[in-house]
Amino acid sequence: MATQKVKFSPTGDRVLVEPSASEEKTSGGIFIPDTAKEKPQRGTVVAVGPGKKKDEPMTVKVGDEIFYGKYSGTEISISGKEYLIMRQDDIFGNIEK
Repeated sequence: MATQKVKFSPTGDRVLVEPSASEEKTSGGIFIPDTAKEKPQRGTVVAVGPGKKKDEPMTVKVGDEIFYGKYSGTEISISGKEYLIMRQDDIFGNIEK
């Protein structure tokens, strides 16, 4: 997934995430209808806020692939593209490449 430059700056300890695409079919080759697809729980960090306090730096950076909670974040649309904005505490961890 290519990370694009977004004209949005999160405040505090918030992170803007581009969710990964949902699975289109199962490992057995069966196509999953839109109504049965699960919300993705991973994505790419697009923008990062400055952090809450100077002694608590942000642990994620732009371009990191992350896992987050199933119901984490708030869906927002910027320039017609869907993103999630969430607090850094909602992120479970980075995905090692």
